[in-house]
Amino acid sequence: MTEYREKLGMVFQSFNLFENLNVLENAIVAQTTVLKRSRDEAEKIAKENLTKVGMTEQYWKAKPKQLSGGQKQRVAIARALSVNPEAMLFDEPTSALDPEMVGEVLKTMQDLAKSGLTMIIVTHEMEFAKEVSDRVIFMDKGVIAEEGTPEQIFEHPQQERTKVFLQRFLK
Repeated sequence: MTEYREKLGMVFQSFNLFENLNVLENAIVAQTTVLKRSRDEAEKIAKENLTKVGMTEQYWKAKPKQLSGGQKQRVAIARALSVNPEAMLFDEPTSALDPEMVGEVLKTMQDLAKSGLTMIIVTHEMEFAKEVSDRVIFMDKGVIAEEGTPEQIFEHPQQERTKVFLQRFLK
């Protein structure tokens, strides 16, 4: 199990940042403790990934309490990317954000998808899922109700439960 976990980056709705560490340190800590990278190598990788998600040098010394929800989530994404995952798991990455901050996190995730990173995303952001996904799984009460391509699920759902859900969430 550990072998698989080491190949995955995970981003949660609650950010899970260390409040006592600054932005840069949050993106370094897993690399030095889990991967045993040198501080210099970990810092270089952290800076690259923070910059990739729009958290440039001006933010690196800030503590999480000084950041918006969207900024915290982008730090969490950079931290997960810094361990060079084969895939990323996102658990409702926008649910804890102010509506104004959702777009910046979705843009970051969209850029990651375009770069070819495999992502498994649990989300209620239906327009985003429709646009970014290769495959969509609609779950109801913990069970797969329907799965298919975005076109199959969003344009031609087969299950009544899927149709009802999408009528509420799609414009």
